Amino acid sequence: MPWLTILMAVPVVGAVLVALTPKGNGKLAKQLALGVSVVVLALTIAMAVQFSPKGPRFQFVETYDWIPRFGVHYGVGVDGIALVLIALSAVLVPIVVLASWNDADAPHAKYSVKTYFALLLVLEAMMIGVFAATDIFLFYVFFEAMLIPMYFMIGSYGGAQRSYAAVKFLLYSLFGGLLMLVAVIGLYVIAGKNTFMFPELIGAIQDPTTQKWLFAGFFFAFAVKAPLWPFHTWLPDAAAQAPAGAAVLLVGVLDKVGTYGMLRFCLELFPDASKYFTPLVIVLSVVGIIYGAIVAIGQTDMKRLIAYTSISHFGFIALGVFAMTNDAGAGATLYMVNHGFSTGALFLIAGFLIARRGSPYIEDYGGVQKVTPKLAGVFLIAGLSGLSLPGLSSFVSEFMVLLGTYERYMVPAIISATGVILAAIYILWMYQRIAGGPTAEPVKEFKDLNRRELWVVAPLIALIIGLGFYPKPLLDVINPAVDHTLVSVQVEKFTPAIAEKGAGQ
Repeated sequence: MPWLTILMAVPVVGAVLVALTPKGNGKLAKQLALGVSVVVLALTIAMAVQFSPKGPRFQFVETYDWIPRFGVHYGVGVDGIALVLIALSAVLVPIVVLASWNDADAPHAKYSVKTYFALLLVLEAMMIGVFAATDIFLFYVFFEAMLIPMYFMIGSYGGAQRSYAAVKFLLYSLFGGLLMLVAVIGLYVIAGKNTFMFPELIGAIQDPTTQKWLFAGFFFAFAVKAPLWPFHTWLPDAAAQAPAGAAVLLVGVLDKVGTYGMLRFCLELFPDASKYFTPLVIVLSVVGIIYGAIVAIGQTDMKRLIAYTSISHFGFIALGVFAMTNDAGAGATLYMVNHGFSTGALFLIAGFLIARRGSPYIEDYGGVQKVTPKLAGVFLIAGLSGLSLPGLSSFVSEFMVLLGTYERYMVPAIISATGVILAAIYILWMYQRIAGGPTAEPVKEFKDLNRRELWVVAPLIALIIGLGFYPKPLLDVINPAVDHTLVSVQVEKFTPAIAEKGAGQ
């Protein structure tokens, strides 16, 4: 069964059906979009159940000639890393559809309700495609194509400065993508294999200097997409101006394409260059961790604060990727998933607050927990996950990244650990100012979470708690894929001295 093609085709067909709904019948468009996204989630679960962690590296493989003259294929397949990220996309989209029920009805919206939800479904197809592509040219096509629906979602349905934020997002991403295109063409020409298929290009470039130049083209595009400091400046504007649901997919999924690309393509296609640039990337990652956290502390806008926390989190993920140890690599992959859930919950809760108060500024709130205890409760759980409290999902992945990094790079790991302390400051201070203290006059009129909003946050809170206590199912899928990646990079498995001593005894 062509699982991956079906997973991409269903939301595209759904988007067409949503676009064809009668004008003025926004409710039907919403219901249809929700139904299609739930079908995609069900199909993703059915596919994931059939995935064998001990089987071939890439499964559910489909390969068809697309442009034979240039060796371009429609090639898709998933390993454990791609599978969990596709699952992340499939889980978040129906939640975002339900959370965005009223987003497209805003008076300032440039296009219709059905256009917004059709764009959501098209974006879902692009996100699945970018993680599933095993042909590098096809990956590039999805990498660029997914910018278009997000651009229109921000620019047509966002906040007061939506046009500026959307253009900035698009220009940054297109510039990074242009450099990657040059590197993709260079890889194709220099390899001389007349193919863009990723498995066949592993090990094709042996010259260290050539690897460095090609690595730079790929890495720059991924660093902008992630975003890694100092390529991050587009993210706070885009996340702050995007509708809450679009911000969830932007930070929760689209940005993961950057760190996924580092792990998938940079390490395996250019192993020598990856090792050469590792010190630089680790420095950028550590700076990003500290910088993002410190700047987040000083933010007055909720969504900008959450965006800056994500810059700090992406520093942890990049650190885990380039530490090149099994624990750090698996932790970085798990971090991508857990960050999507915890940060997604924070953005959605911020959206609920803004919908009630009409303001994104923290100072306009106060005493929320006295008026809306359910809203304050889920806000606290999502915030505690964002600061990696033990027992919640982000703790496991952050601990694995720091542990794996410490095995090879002790000083960067110790410095990065201070990000945990800074996270406690920006999360708890934000929560204290919004939920604690005297109740602001406008807050007294707030209503607690309604049934739709409870359906939105309940799955995320359940995943945050569940994966905090039992991450094994995901790690069982992720670990073999990370191990295979590190073998391809020819990195010896690192055994801490304490483990060697225990084995000797």
